[in-house]
Amino acid sequence: MLLKWCKRTTNTDGVMSFVHWPEFEKGPNGVPSIATTSQELLELNTMFSTENLRHGGGGGELFDDGEDESAPEVLLSVLTQNGEVGLCFYDSKDSTLHFMTDAPDNHELQLVARVVQELSPNVLVTSAKQERSMTRFLQKLASNPDYKPEVVTYPQVDFGLDVGKQRLLSANLPFLPASITEKDKLSYLSSCISFDSPLMLRSLGALLKCLDRRRVGVELEDSSVGVPIMQLLAYTLKGIVKIDSDTYSVLQIFKSELHPSVYKLHSGEKEGLSLYGVLNRCRCKFGSKLLRRWFLRPTQDLNVLHRRQEVIRFFTSPQNSDCLRTLQSSLRNIKNIPTLLRRMSLSHTKVTDWQSLYKTVYSAVCIRDTVRHLPQCIKLFRDISEGFSDDLQHIASLISRVVDFESSAAENRFTVKPNVDPQIDEKKRQMMGLSNFLTDVARRELEHLDPRIPSCCVIYIPLIGFLLSVPRLPSMIDKEDFQIEGLDFMFLSEDRLHFRSQRTKELDDLLGDLHCDIRDMETAIMTHLQNAVLERSGSLYKVLELSAELDCLMAMSSASQEYGYVSPKIANHRKISITNGRHPLLELCSPVFVANSFDSNDFTGRVKIITGPNSSGKSIYLKQVGLIVFMALIGSNVPAKEAEIGLVDGIFTRMQSRESVSIGLSTFMIDLNQMAHALNSSSGNSLVLIDEFGKGTNTVDGLSLLAASVSFWLKKAPVDVPHVLLATNFHSLLQLGLLPFSDMLSLLTLETALDGDELVFLYQLKEGMCRSSYAANIATLAGLPAHLIQRGTEVSELYRTGRPIKRVEKASCDEKSNRCRNIVEMFLKLDLDDTSLDVQRFLKEELLPSAGEMPNYREL
Repeated sequence: MLLKWCKRTTNTDGVMSFVHWPEFEKGPNGVPSIATTSQELLELNTMFSTENLRHGGGGGELFDDGEDESAPEVLLSVLTQNGEVGLCFYDSKDSTLHFMTDAPDNHELQLVARVVQELSPNVLVTSAKQERSMTRFLQKLASNPDYKPEVVTYPQVDFGLDVGKQRLLSANLPFLPASITEKDKLSYLSSCISFDSPLMLRSLGALLKCLDRRRVGVELEDSSVGVPIMQLLAYTLKGIVKIDSDTYSVLQIFKSELHPSVYKLHSGEKEGLSLYGVLNRCRCKFGSKLLRRWFLRPTQDLNVLHRRQEVIRFFTSPQNSDCLRTLQSSLRNIKNIPTLLRRMSLSHTKVTDWQSLYKTVYSAVCIRDTVRHLPQCIKLFRDISEGFSDDLQHIASLISRVVDFESSAAENRFTVKPNVDPQIDEKKRQMMGLSNFLTDVARRELEHLDPRIPSCCVIYIPLIGFLLSVPRLPSMIDKEDFQIEGLDFMFLSEDRLHFRSQRTKELDDLLGDLHCDIRDMETAIMTHLQNAVLERSGSLYKVLELSAELDCLMAMSSASQEYGYVSPKIANHRKISITNGRHPLLELCSPVFVANSFDSNDFTGRVKIITGPNSSGKSIYLKQVGLIVFMALIGSNVPAKEAEIGLVDGIFTRMQSRESVSIGLSTFMIDLNQMAHALNSSSGNSLVLIDEFGKGTNTVDGLSLLAASVSFWLKKAPVDVPHVLLATNFHSLLQLGLLPFSDMLSLLTLETALDGDELVFLYQLKEGMCRSSYAANIATLAGLPAHLIQRGTEVSELYRTGRPIKRVEKASCDEKSNRCRNIVEMFLKLDLDDTSLDVQRFLKEELLPSAGEMPNYREL
């Protein structure tokens, strides 16, 4: 029978009614397709029952006594899957829809908890088919006496990706023209919403369904009127820096590559040359996961950044290298604690799990003892010293005293050490002396058997007991021949007959089922040990949390020490100053790298335009600045001589174009989307990196769009102008004076030198403007034929000076002119009255090579 939840609501007429919640989907065997049990669902139903909620207009929202029923509400939709979270919410106060790109979350859903804490949603929409982590989160939310949002569940089909896109296209978007086509609407929405976040799009579909069902804000309107969405806004947690997927791609912060092994071509991936790959030197898996989470959520929280910096500063000191190596060797043994605890809770613990747990706890104690000798003024060290409690020592001691790892590995089951339980020890002693004793019993039994039987032995079989085993004689053919006086036949196995005798029955009564008794008693001890560990699971999770943080910071310290990074000064201001900065990836690939500085202060030079020939290093410089700022915002040291980084709230880029076939947009449209995102979302504390915007369309149109975009920022109040770094080959942008005069504008170029006809790149940044693109010199370096470069230079000069450009054929113009002149002179010398003149031959041989096919003029 399928479970149905129901909730009591108040309709527009003030009549109380019951609305059934959607049924849970059945799996292939008719079982509800949901990770939780029926009991857990019933408990959730009780937790969120209508008796525990106060109802307002529109259907079961939380309101304090006396609050206006028309008060705005927030509806949050959340979907979790494989450690990833996608969410969006609708705020009825201003009819805005907010969305957050897919992000990783831990088993406790701390990211979701933080979102709920910030938004305090009245309604939480989620899928009926959920992971257990979401179920636990809802249970914890329901146990909060001060805040209980209404939980709405929809079937998994309502969270389909295609369903979400179709509902978004069908939504009531008043800011779009009513006559807009579906294709144009999709193009516009792709510039507002990240279609690369499938979980967010799926949760968006369920949210739109909930809005239509509840008629939020349009309860009294005609049924054809949809819930209005006045604006689509990206949402980030407070203090989190906004960075989209395109920025992560162009800055090469992550780079997944197929595994080189032929066995993992379709399933395995490895990290390529990326910033994450350079800094990730973590020793445990959870350290790597946490570091990736830091990369995906750079922060503006100064306390968090300073906490990370002080640890990195400590470990980058050469005198602390031995301590670094000691802690990293201990971190290798920190295993998958959540998986171990989950198996223990289900009593599915293996011998290897006990070994892993013991190594983990023992290593954690070693980490604690090592850290307690380090400066306790560093907050992480103090947290580890206090957070790694004596529970760890207790767990390690229990496992060490109870579990016999050597015997457990040999028998492939849990066994206990001697002196743990006297009864087990006694039974094991009986088992150990059983072999000699049974030999004596068999010898006495043989004396009373038929003389034809040459030998016998007494064996023990668990669950069956002691048996007398004798060889099968040639005369024993039928079952009737197996009968021996005084013995009870049991079974035949491998030409041996097994019997019960009076003595074996006495052995059963005397010794019992020793093997099973020992296993049962050891299983009971294992259960008590599991319970003791689970009671202290909070300490183990604390170990995981702090060990992962320590692992990340030591990993970044190792990279910083090897590559010569420095600790940046981070403060709450709007300046960015980088002295002799370097690109953290390119410097690893290039034998020589020229460092360049960057300076952007409060009120001057915040918009920098860089000109220079192709391959002079403009794009590298842009990415270099972006990466250094990004590294500072995750707490890492940076590749520079000195750096002072103000808190940046977002990094926006318009650089290389990504693949566009999958989303059905042209390359230029994608460029416009990226530029629109930078123009609409950047603030005075943002960093904007633009490389060659406008090249994807007509030159005049592209130049116009670029000039308008830069003017948009220059005309803003100084406090609202972001740090803009723009590289372009549109020299007309500056030569024609298309930009307004402003102290915010700064012109930069990268130095080059001409050695004869050869262009030499110096890669050194300086103030000024490049007067030539040096396209011919770059073409020479690229290996184009010399005559093509010569003609290109000629046409460029004619176009620049406004002179006509003459078409050039394969033959020389002078040669053709001379030939025509000679033919005319020869024709004028002809005597047309001469009867011997063969005009046809003249036309064929001298004037027209193809005149052989012409008619005979003499006959005409």
